[in-house]
Amino acid sequence: MGTQAPSALLELRLHAIRYEGEGIHSFDFRDRGGAPLPAFTAGAHVDVHLPNGMARQYSLCNPQDERHRYVVGVKRDDAGRGGSRLLHEKVHVGDVLRVSEPRNHFGLVEGAPHSVLLAGGIGITPMVCMARRLAALGRPFELHHAVRRRSEAAFAQALAGIDRRLHVDEEHGGRPLALAPLLAQAPAGTHFYCCGPAPMLDAFEDAAAGLPAQQVHVERFSAAHEADHSGGFVVRLARSGASVEVRPGQTILEALRTCGVDVPASCEQGICGSCETRVLDGTPEHRDSLLSDEEKASNSVMMVCCSGSRGPQLVLDL
Repeated sequence: MGTQAPSALLELRLHAIRYEGEGIHSFDFRDRGGAPLPAFTAGAHVDVHLPNGMARQYSLCNPQDERHRYVVGVKRDDAGRGGSRLLHEKVHVGDVLRVSEPRNHFGLVEGAPHSVLLAGGIGITPMVCMARRLAALGRPFELHHAVRRRSEAAFAQALAGIDRRLHVDEEHGGRPLALAPLLAQAPAGTHFYCCGPAPMLDAFEDAAAGLPAQQVHVERFSAAHEADHSGGFVVRLARSGASVEVRPGQTILEALRTCGVDVPASCEQGICGSCETRVLDGTPEHRDSLLSDEEKASNSVMMVCCSGSRGPQLVLDL
């Protein structure tokens, strides 16, 4: 993955809002002067900075060869942290919002012999872009979309001409999509992608446990683990030579902010990657949902918003 520079923030105008399904809207952002936007690849997401100061991550669903707009799909969640509700209720066409440049931790392996895309609910958003990309390249793939009700099967127009294999829970006695058979019957070398609610992702990871890690790709909406608040260690900042004490009850990010150290951060759950920081010495206690097991074992980078330390000191490239 590697350490990434902080994404620049773009001032984009909300050009259009489109109804996509029950409780689901797409939001089309464009440059105010019509300038081309930074390029992205299938699976990428952006941070949308909302008028109340919140920043939320949303996957891009429009084709990756489009440079004039970023389109994200958002499902209203009244039980969530408030971002989706604000977008649905308070943000209007013509408003200007700050949007980050795209980042991609869910990249598509375009040369795979076969791809299986598995989406649950609004997890279809990145899969729309992936499916359209694979179709444009003429690569073999399957798209499976599980929803609770048929009215939630969003993006019908965007997926026109693509074989979406829809599983509607309420039409199968409330039973969820059976993932293990889909993985078992796929050809050798298949790459699998899954995005959806936590129970679906947990079931997917269980079913994929015997597959090579490089063929299994997951994107989560929320953290799989709680942030490390144990504290009791020191973070040394290699660039400035300063030392920051991380006290019990604090995350590293909170301790850094208390001392006036500015680190880019957005989700603060270990799912977006904006706070990724290079580790020069010490062993992190990884709590993010982004780094692979191999990347975590290397201890070369960490997400300071949620991860801690297994020893008394960490030395970070800050």
